Amino acid sequence: MAGGARTKARKRALDLLFAADLRSESAVDTLERAVEEGAGPTNAYTDTLVRGVVEHLARIDEVLSTYAQGWTLERMPAVDRNVLRLGAFELLYVDDVPDAVAVSEAMGLVRELSTDESPAFVNGVLGAILRSKPTLV
Repeated sequence: MAGGARTKARKRALDLLFAADLRSESAVDTLERAVEEGAGPTNAYTDTLVRGVVEHLARIDEVLSTYAQGWTLERMPAVDRNVLRLGAFELLYVDDVPDAVAVSEAMGLVRELSTDESPAFVNGVLGAILRSKPTLV
């Protein structure tokens, strides 16, 4: 699959995760409602990302809480929290995405959608996870 298609799939997955986070509901419910309303993702990778993050959410959040020094998940901007969830999912559970791509895609999302401080923060957290990856999976 072309990189551009996966980039779009990540952005759509982030939209769904962010919306679910704001509604305090499962992102799978948000995804399924979007599909029912005819606004579902056109790329299967979006579905893979959303369902994967939800399936592994407890472990992903545990890892993020460990490596986001000085930040609780609740205090993070919602965009950053959900980009980190996506990035961590790809780093830890998606074998066909190179680690460097997972990190750079996460950086691209926060650069576009979040605060000026977010790229450095997200890069730091995902970098720490990457360095510890052999002990996490």
